[in-house]
Amino acid sequence: MKSLSILLGCMVVSLSLLGSSFRVCDACAFQDIQQAIEAANPGDEVRILPGEYAISTLLIDKKLRLVGEGMPILRGNRQDELLIITADSVEISGLEFRDAGKSNLKDLAAVRVKGAQYFTINGNRIMDAYFGIYIEKGKKGWITNNVLIGLAKDEMSAGNAIHAWDAKQLQIIGNEVRGYRDGIYLEFVNESEIRDNLSLNNIRYGLHFMFSNDDSYTCNLFRNNGAGVAVMFSKRIEMRHNRFEHNWGRSSYGLLLKEIYDAEIWDNYFEKNTIGILLEGSTRLTYQFNEFRANGWAVQMSGGCLDNHFSFNDFLYNSNDLVINGRVNNNSFDNNHWSSYTGYDLDKDGAGDVAYRPVKLYSYIQGQVPESIILMRSFFIDLLNFSEKVSPVFTPENVLDHRPLLNRVL
Repeated sequence: MKSLSILLGCMVVSLSLLGSSFRVCDACAFQDIQQAIEAANPGDEVRILPGEYAISTLLIDKKLRLVGEGMPILRGNRQDELLIITADSVEISGLEFRDAGKSNLKDLAAVRVKGAQYFTINGNRIMDAYFGIYIEKGKKGWITNNVLIGLAKDEMSAGNAIHAWDAKQLQIIGNEVRGYRDGIYLEFVNESEIRDNLSLNNIRYGLHFMFSNDDSYTCNLFRNNGAGVAVMFSKRIEMRHNRFEHNWGRSSYGLLLKEIYDAEIWDNYFEKNTIGILLEGSTRLTYQFNEFRANGWAVQMSGGCLDNHFSFNDFLYNSNDLVINGRVNNNSFDNNHWSSYTGYDLDKDGAGDVAYRPVKLYSYIQGQVPESIILMRSFFIDLLNFSEKVSPVFTPENVLDHRPLLNRVL
């Protein structure tokens, strides 16, 4: 009997932790969402039934679940932000946000988190906002399975789909972002994970890191952006299993690495980018098991890059595999497969007996004189590259793959 009393008591406590549910609809006790939020106690749920609701700016300043049923539309007045979260442990799910305010003077967002932690923004749609989701001094939050569609025509006409500033331990997972300035933007964001996102057709970058450390981004697709990903002034970034595709433009690239340190670039796929990876001033980076296919330049390395090590990568049918502008600085390129390698393997160990020079004279000329691209497939260029291969004069003498692999790695 005593154990039954304890069990019933635990059930009562468990039910009390679930909180009450406040329904919002035309025929409900609450027709106004903000009134339902204010009436709720911490830990309660406000459930919005199917329909369209006119709102100004909703404020959630207590622990609360704001849940949409049947994806109701929350429509703003095109002047203000739609939802501001200032409390911890808030969950927003199943809502469509439209007509958020836009301004060139203020960073207006559809959903803003200010100084909160343990928040969840899951399974929502945000249509044509200036900024979609803006995290300001937030931590330990989940931004998952949202769809953010913008209509940016240039960098001034929109902000970023998911924007985080001065944040920590974020999980940005399974979102689709397109049509913004940057798909995902992180500034002073540490110990966070960006995974399984689709970032497409953004004006500037699919993903943009600034001054952020100890982060990882894995299993994302960056396609048809102004440039795929830019990682700048950051340390210890893990980049694995991502796809960088069709990021074309005069100065575009799949991945820009600028002033970063101690990073891993593993198991990524680069296809049909103007430049696969562009490195500037980056140190102690490892590149393994990546595939570079049909890019303009697979890898372009400028001065100030130290201790970058490329091994077990596939370089397939790129117009130029490697360009180095500056000193080699202890960078290595051994044990890679190059589709343009024409050496032999007499001892049958799987590696060429003759070292491979991945830097071609023509790639050097093209970097200095871009107009020379019209000669790319000419017999003259083939002859030029062959003569440099036989007797190197202009290309870096010590940029070699000492053990080029005859078979593909992947």
